[in-house]
Amino acid sequence: MNRSTRNAISLVAVGVFVLVVSLLLIAMVGSSIPKALSSFLRGIVGSTYSIGEVLVRATPLILAALGVSVGFRTGFLNIGAEGQIYLGAIAVTWLGMTFPNLPPVLMITFALILGFLAGGFWSVVPGILKAKFGLSEIINTIMLNYIAINLVGILVRTSLKDPTYPYPMSPILPESTYFPMLLLPTRLHAGLILALVCAALVYLLMFRTSTGFCMRAVGLNKRASICSGISVTGHVVLSSLISGGLAGLAGVSEIAGLHHRLIEGISPSYGYLAIVVSLLGKNHPFLIILSALGIAALQVGSMAMQRSSGVPTSIASIIMGLLVIMILARKQLFGCKEE
Repeated sequence: MNRSTRNAISLVAVGVFVLVVSLLLIAMVGSSIPKALSSFLRGIVGSTYSIGEVLVRATPLILAALGVSVGFRTGFLNIGAEGQIYLGAIAVTWLGMTFPNLPPVLMITFALILGFLAGGFWSVVPGILKAKFGLSEIINTIMLNYIAINLVGILVRTSLKDPTYPYPMSPILPESTYFPMLLLPTRLHAGLILALVCAALVYLLMFRTSTGFCMRAVGLNKRASICSGISVTGHVVLSSLISGGLAGLAGVSEIAGLHHRLIEGISPSYGYLAIVVSLLGKNHPFLIILSALGIAALQVGSMAMQRSSGVPTSIASIIMGLLVIMILARKQLFGCKEE
């Protein structure tokens, strides 16, 4: 049996196993399996709005997971995409409040640049600490997540707070910061196009340039890279900058495309889900798009099941965790080799 056939069989086996477990969980909570499955499907493809919601939720996942994948490819284990999303959101909010009269083209351009730089800065600090001093980027990026989340909490209560509203949130930003809408009356916005363009750019960088080759070489074998004259420090720092910058763009997308103001909890754990998306997509840009769509569909469908059939949305989290474990364990369970 060749490798492709073995991989295909293992994926089918994983899919069947996860489906069986999902059905058992639905039955355990006392819900009707046919009704739950029907509401799940209607929730993701039952209407134009449902399809739009899947794409809306997939957009920040694609951007953040692309960032995570760049770091992973270079050996920089970026667990801080959540905080980097918040920094991108802060950047676009500050820009919109400080320069409200900028033309839309300049506003969006500067928002993307500032969001990328803000997220990149939040990631490049642990990148430098790892490259120069060997400090764990896992610990540093996780700690920076908490700092970024609480920084937003402080800002929406102080300098960025809407003085006309009692709750902690910024004022509504000027319309020049808004992304164009793509599919009315859904909430789908041009952030999806941004995500797809970034996926293509990451593919070109990582697989069609010498810089990308060096970054992947550093991730595979640092000592061999040093012996070949590749700057390990420089490429780790560069990958951390790009990794955080892409996550920062996810924060810009959430503000400019959906909320139009900074609020607490702007990201419902997109940064952590991005790690799952990147792993399921094997850190490949185009597979990440498919993985993000799958995770987004699972989340949107599970919410529809909860509304229609009373199935807890926590089942979706169990399924996601099970999927990751099973796919990562394919090599041991089925003798599959990673490509």
